[in-house]
Amino acid sequence: MDSVQLAAALAAVVLIASVISVELGVTVALLELTLGVAAGNLLHLQTQEWLDFIAKFGSIVLTFLAGMEVDPAYMRRRLGASVGIGVASFLGPFVVSSTTAYLVLDWSTRASLIAGTALSTTSLAVVYAVLVERGLTDTSIGKLLMSATFVTDLCTALALSAIFIKPNIWFPVFLGASLLLIIVLPRIAPWFFGRYGDRVIEPEIKLVFLCLLVLMVLADKSNGHAMLPAFVLGLVMSRHYREHREEQKRLRVVAFAFLTPFFFIKGGMNVSLGAVVTNLGLLAGLLAAKMLPKVGFIYPLARRADRTHATFATLLMSTGLTFGTISSLYGLNAGIIDKTQFSLLVSVFVVLSAVVPTAIAERWFLPDAQREQRIDRRPAYAESEEYV
Repeated sequence: MDSVQLAAALAAVVLIASVISVELGVTVALLELTLGVAAGNLLHLQTQEWLDFIAKFGSIVLTFLAGMEVDPAYMRRRLGASVGIGVASFLGPFVVSSTTAYLVLDWSTRASLIAGTALSTTSLAVVYAVLVERGLTDTSIGKLLMSATFVTDLCTALALSAIFIKPNIWFPVFLGASLLLIIVLPRIAPWFFGRYGDRVIEPEIKLVFLCLLVLMVLADKSNGHAMLPAFVLGLVMSRHYREHREEQKRLRVVAFAFLTPFFFIKGGMNVSLGAVVTNLGLLAGLLAAKMLPKVGFIYPLARRADRTHATFATLLMSTGLTFGTISSLYGLNAGIIDKTQFSLLVSVFVVLSAVVPTAIAERWFLPDAQREQRIDRRPAYAESEEYV
């Protein structure tokens, strides 16, 4: 299948997912993931270089958008809850998954550490997509989830870098450029957006895309990751976008209409159903090693932080996708894990830990966005919150 045919097929998949999402009231990201699995295994669609790039750039843009939604004031006010839930969400699954892979599944030490790193993640992409579609980004529970997810993925990225990544001479350049963009962009944005923004050619979106592409290029050259700098860049831009909601909406439209669907579909296409079916026992072991510590460690802290929505928060914090894919792909490309191990890991956090917990959370535990917004507007509510 050539590039044009693949693009047409995936465009049809994206449209079908959108229509089903509206009709059934299901988050479109879950449908895109599921249809991606079907496209890769039933239709035998194979990824191409252009799709890999768009999917990777889509994940970076989605991470930037997620950073925009974090309220720094709220995160400072609820630092204990955010850090507590975030660290528990990483540490429990990392230890249990690594130990299970090494002692029970008889994987090598390095492969077990890859499994622990991949299965410790919380999907920033899935959490953000659900919160946006359900109108929960401005609510207390939405802000708590975004803050805690950031802490979890920060821990995962640091673990991956500390254990496996070998920085080269480009790494200081990458760090310097990341710091420069984080400092400079919020300062020039008001002038640049005021001078060139609000036009059909969207110069402000192009400026943001340029910054993110620079991060991607330098990350590739330095053996680093652009996800965390992109998130922090979105975080420092959050105040600007809260004051300019139309700019935020236009950037979100571009991302959700074109970029992020390819990211989720590509994630589903990574799954090999053949490898999964022939290794169901291993799959069950890995799934249990991820989900049981996630639930066991997160729920008590989530209940202290937000008693009403503890189950919803626990389920969303149990999802996995972006950093899990990055960790597994690194292990595969470095020869630490084989294709079967890769398929099993991807199946756990792409299909089972992304689709299943999210579907349950939305079906039975979804907060009422309007009710939450009314509660958050009560002055007494902020004073009565319980910290971890």
